[in-house]
Amino acid sequence: MMQHFLTTESLSKDQLTTILDAAESFYNIDGGHVKKVPLLRGKTIVNLFFEASTRTRTTFELAAKRLSADVLNININASATVKGESLLDTLRNIEAMNVDMFVIRHQDSGAAEFISKHVAPGISVINAGDGRHAHPTQAMLDVFTIRRIKDNFENLKVAIVGDLLHSRVARSQIHALRTLGTQDIRVIAPNTLLPACVETLGVQAFQNMEEGLDNVDIIIMLRLQKERMQGALLPSEHEYFNLFGLTPERLALAAKDATVMHPGPINRGVEISSEVADGIQSVILQQVSNGIAVRMAIMSILAGSE
Repeated sequence: MMQHFLTTESLSKDQLTTILDAAESFYNIDGGHVKKVPLLRGKTIVNLFFEASTRTRTTFELAAKRLSADVLNININASATVKGESLLDTLRNIEAMNVDMFVIRHQDSGAAEFISKHVAPGISVINAGDGRHAHPTQAMLDVFTIRRIKDNFENLKVAIVGDLLHSRVARSQIHALRTLGTQDIRVIAPNTLLPACVETLGVQAFQNMEEGLDNVDIIIMLRLQKERMQGALLPSEHEYFNLFGLTPERLALAAKDATVMHPGPINRGVEISSEVADGIQSVILQQVSNGIAVRMAIMSILAGSE
């Protein structure tokens, strides 16, 4: 049993597998005829997003509603925090409404863990992305997508390409894949977008797409997070695409049955071409659909319903 879901880093292989198995059981619910199950009936889940999001917030909302929970979406731009109320005071006031779970997205690393240490007993916190630190539910839907396509994690060659420096998704993906047994994980980016000592995460770093993509099974493209960049880390988006964009020619360097992924939102002509994003090897839209099943699984496990 887990009270909170804050990161993939501290989870065991058994815990990750439990989430993936639970998501599998919800996958047919999401894609089939049954649209709701009563597992969280009577529970209240609050989406507290301090950063803009479309996919993450809406899939969390759909997941909660398909578990029959009541959902409260807090508009931070219109909340009392804008008027000077502290984050903890905002939490206390929402807690007074007898809520059961917070889904937190925040621009500061460590915000979800901070909140988890101050919520009332019995309330769970799910990290929906905090600063550059972690985005564990995105990582779990990514590995769930991989598991549905590939036979196992142990023999996979995975390449993560793009803005590693600012990506909370990549860190969570690497931790989850390593725990599940993937040994060959490659990160590909210009030197200015690679974290210092990135190899300590158990990955091999490349600054050349042609070398890094050689015979890989999974290619995960990352968005350039320009809103987090300070200073000129790249000559131009055009130059970046010329060197690190995923084109049909570069995709051909990977394994013949290689799968293309992207956590979204995608920037066509910046990190990926339209031909690849819309091609038969892309599972980008499946990732979005799988996110509902995975978030249903995590919510139900935290609520003790599994």
